[in-house]
Amino acid sequence: MKRRIRAAAAAALAVPTCALACASSVEEVAALLGEKRLPQAWVETSMADGKPLVMSLAQRDGVLFMQFYKTHEGLWAQGPVAVCASNDEVVAEIAPGRVALGPAAHWLLRQALANGARFRLARLGRRLRVATTGWSGIFAPAE
Repeated sequence: MKRRIRAAAAAALAVPTCALACASSVEEVAALLGEKRLPQAWVETSMADGKPLVMSLAQRDGVLFMQFYKTHEGLWAQGPVAVCASNDEVVAEIAPGRVALGPAAHWLLRQALANGARFRLARLGRRLRVATTGWSGIFAPAE
C-alpha cells in the first residue's frame, strides 16, 4: 500500500520513482550534471531552420521552471519541472497537465507532449544535449 501511495505522489510531482537524487534549484541541477555553475539560458546550435530554440531553466516561486522559446515564432513549451538523476542520466520531467504549449508548437509536438514531457539532459563539454522521444538538440550557453 505504501509503495502505491509513494508512486502516486511521485507521479503527481513528475519525480521518477527510481530517482537517486533530485534538484530543487538551478545550482542543484548543475551539481547533478557535474558542474559548479549552470547557465540559465541556452541557445540551440543544431537546428536546421535558422530559428534556434532558446531553453531556459530558472526558479519561479520556489519551483524549477523550464521554457523553450522558438526564435522569431514564440513560445514552444514550458512548465514546472522536476529534475532528477537516475542511473546514468539526468532527466527533466513536466507532469501531465502541466505542460503549457505556445503558438510555435506544431501539431506533432502538441501530440508528443500531451501527456507530459520527459527530457534527458547531458553535458557535452560546454554544450548541453536535450533529448526527448523523436527529437534532440544541442544547446550552447546564451552569452
